[in-house]
Amino acid sequence: SLDLFLFFPPPFRLRRGSLHTSSSSDLKALPQMASSGSGKLNLASLVEANDVQGKVCLVRVDFNVPLDKQDATRITDDTRVRKALPTIEALLEKGAKVVLMSHLGRPKGQRKPDMVMAPVAARLRELLPNTTVIDVDDCIGDAVAEAVAGMAAGSICLLQNLRFYAAEEKNEAEFAGQLAAIADFYVNDAFGTAHRAHASTVGVPSVLGPDKSVVGKLMEKELAFLRLDQAERPLAAIIGGAKVSSKLPVITSLVQKVDILVLGGGLAFTFLKAKGLNVGSSLVEEDMLETASSILSKAEELGVELLLPADVVAASEFKADAEHEVVTFEGGGIREGWMGLDAGPVSVESIQAALRKAKTIIWNGPLGVFEFENFARGTLSIATTLAELTAEGAVSIVGGGDSVAAVEQMGVADQMSHVSTGGGATLELLGGTELPGVAAIGDL
Repeated sequence: SLDLFLFFPPPFRLRRGSLHTSSSSDLKALPQMASSGSGKLNLASLVEANDVQGKVCLVRVDFNVPLDKQDATRITDDTRVRKALPTIEALLEKGAKVVLMSHLGRPKGQRKPDMVMAPVAARLRELLPNTTVIDVDDCIGDAVAEAVAGMAAGSICLLQNLRFYAAEEKNEAEFAGQLAAIADFYVNDAFGTAHRAHASTVGVPSVLGPDKSVVGKLMEKELAFLRLDQAERPLAAIIGGAKVSSKLPVITSLVQKVDILVLGGGLAFTFLKAKGLNVGSSLVEEDMLETASSILSKAEELGVELLLPADVVAASEFKADAEHEVVTFEGGGIREGWMGLDAGPVSVESIQAALRKAKTIIWNGPLGVFEFENFARGTLSIATTLAELTAEGAVSIVGGGDSVAAVEQMGVADQMSHVSTGGGATLELLGGTELPGVAAIGDL
């Protein structure tokens, strides 16, 4: 029997405690689960083995920041820039010449005036007012070589958008060689692009060699948290989002690793239908029903506590102001023509009760259409719950754009143990895939 998948616990309330905060650029101490760090050659090993004073450290960062649609010189969210500061500042303190390279947008091998790196250079100058920051209008060639040769120790040079060259995404050896030509050492701190085998993520370290290539502080933190190898148990995962197919590798991998697995959002309805329940016109991937059934069976076989919604907020149509009601699956499910757009109150309390048992919690994907206020309560409740449980000692890991948006919307992002900067990279790592940008760096 899979009755544990739909259960109705007594009303549950979390204790409220004082929530800790941290500055956005502060890298919190790695938890016990990450005591061995990333397992990769890192910044500490680099500066321990080498004197980087006056040496050129070429750092791949992820400065793919959102720009104002009306004013492409204005950054609307500088989180990615601030997240890179610990690595940059650590190198500056050692007197390195820090050369930063990144992509911005999708120029597809063409120079696009609205995708230049100048706004990022301006923001870096604001964030690091006591550091000289120059920017060059290219990422390879004589202009770059001259600019780098003229750098003072403890200063920064930001190169132009890597993807103005198609050779970047093709990982062409000649382009990688030109990037590497200016460098004494290479640091990859761009977790968001670690799942791409590009010239700046794979080509450059292969040119410079394993003794001169390391991961930065942000990359190290991402790997330490997301690999889950040493996660303190019980380990819980909440996986939401629209489709089973897009999250299948993650769910398949996690069901073999976790103690508690919560499935929510649109993807839950494929599992609910696989159990023979009435889901109305909710999003269902018919070709994934058999796969969903096998995952349910696997969870039961492994003794995983798997939670699906016991009730949902159903709506007459997919609109922000649609007529809606709370329905239970025990009471017959969703009526024909209606669709589930959020987790119901009983489901939320069930999830809260399960999460309270966990020492480590990872969350990827919303529990409902939280862009619509009427269907946001489930997702936002989980964001608040995670903040409270973190304050009580749990390790919380948030990965995925919509999950990150939810904790930011609730103002609790800084209260999580870790908020991942990756999208596809986060999903691939959780799904058990080795990331090319990580594999290119040697092991400790």
